[in-house]
Amino acid sequence: MGTLALLLPGFLLSLLVVGLLGLLLEAWLGLPYWVPPIAWVLSGALVFHRPTEDFLARYLLRLHRPLPHERDRLDPVWREVTARSGVDGRQYQLWIQDTQDLNAYAAAGHIVAVTRFALEQLTSTQLAAVLAHELAHHTGGHTWASLMRYWYSLPGRAAWRVIRTVLAFAITVAGYFSWAVGAALVCALGIVTFLTVSVLYGLPLVLLAIPYLMAALGRRAELRADQHAAALGFAPKLAEVLYAMHTTQLQARHQAAAMGKPLAEPGPLARLLATHPDFPTRLQRLQPYLQPRR
Repeated sequence: MGTLALLLPGFLLSLLVVGLLGLLLEAWLGLPYWVPPIAWVLSGALVFHRPTEDFLARYLLRLHRPLPHERDRLDPVWREVTARSGVDGRQYQLWIQDTQDLNAYAAAGHIVAVTRFALEQLTSTQLAAVLAHELAHHTGGHTWASLMRYWYSLPGRAAWRVIRTVLAFAITVAGYFSWAVGAALVCALGIVTFLTVSVLYGLPLVLLAIPYLMAALGRRAELRADQHAAALGFAPKLAEVLYAMHTTQLQARHQAAAMGKPLAEPGPLARLLATHPDFPTRLQRLQPYLQPRR
């Protein structure tokens, strides 16, 4: 619900962009101005369209369907996870990512993917814990809500990138002729920005805070998915996987430092924009599920 609430400002600005595009197409091609906005709004249903998901998985996420021997490894584990969750596992599609990273993720409306490293190196119970975490993202509505937010904010973000590029180019060119011309252009842009914010009731300012709010929701969703997997009885194995990932991260930092190229610690803004909690936080949240029951 929080993700969908944060969708509204970006959706309204994107609708404005698509509406302006509709007016241009009507002037150039005679196409009714309302066709692009209506088509764009209805296109959100593609998040639940299986062929579209297949295209997304194969060509954008670079995934492939499990081969027979991979299917033999995944299917029993997936059946156990979905049985414990009380859902029909057949409504989701399992995919493989050819990387040597220990990772897995849920995407779109029905995609559950694991990396080849996770498939080959994790035990069956550890793999089940990871899949239970990803299934929780689907059952919690995290994946489709995030995808809809991304899709419906895309026109607004694309327009902002174009405007930002054009303005930066204009200011740079103006600076070559005279600093006064550049300063005048910056002042004019400031006035236009102020008027735009005033006319749109401060909506553009709200958009500046949305990335931080979305990152906070993402971190909360990860903790919720951990909690769901733990409640199904996978807490010990999930903790093992998280500890292994944390150890790998620390080793990478030590190796970089030994080579004289220390990795920079994330600053406050980077931490606020992180979509995942740090591993110590996730492990600490799992502690109540790891305590022996009395």
